[in-house]
Amino acid sequence: MSSNQVQTHINVQVTDRNRQSAFFRWVLIFPVAIFLYSFTSTMHFGPYATGILVVPAGLALLFRGIYPSYVLTFNHALLELNTRITAYALLLVDDYPSIERNPNIAVIIPDVEGGAKLSRGLPLVKWLFAIPLVIVGTLYTIAAAVVTIFAWLHVSITGTYPGVALNLVVGTVQYWNRVVGYALLLVTDEYPSFALNAE
Repeated sequence: MSSNQVQTHINVQVTDRNRQSAFFRWVLIFPVAIFLYSFTSTMHFGPYATGILVVPAGLALLFRGIYPSYVLTFNHALLELNTRITAYALLLVDDYPSIERNPNIAVIIPDVEGGAKLSRGLPLVKWLFAIPLVIVGTLYTIAAAVVTIFAWLHVSITGTYPGVALNLVVGTVQYWNRVVGYALLLVTDEYPSFALNAE
């Protein structure tokens, strides 16, 4: 995977799963999901855009040619939090999502060199360029949701995560993080691959 794209690493628990927590996963996720959504009053862009500071980053790039370090730090931390919650919700891990960093789930963003590596005008149109990516991502998400239902039953009964679902579900999370890195975090000008497993 190119270092110019957001990279996502999830240390998936395949065996020795907690069957009880897996069975009640979508109830258990509720408190930390509320915490994530508390960062914004709007959810127009879905969970991956929750609280991300898109407009300040875009304006700073457009008018000053810089990406403020504090905006980058916040956006990076929020994307990692979202990824931890998503991994838990999709049964990839049993550890309850921490509101602090977790070495088992990491999101690595490219070095923007304070914005020097980024185009000043491209943030104005990235949302338009991202439309095909969102369409493909929606198809991946539907497929991942279907196999996650199967995985939920499998983990709840056997205590193991089915290998047949692993690449699709993890790949979908990685795909969306690359799209978010391009269109919302604005940390790369390199167009993300449509491939599911591009990392």
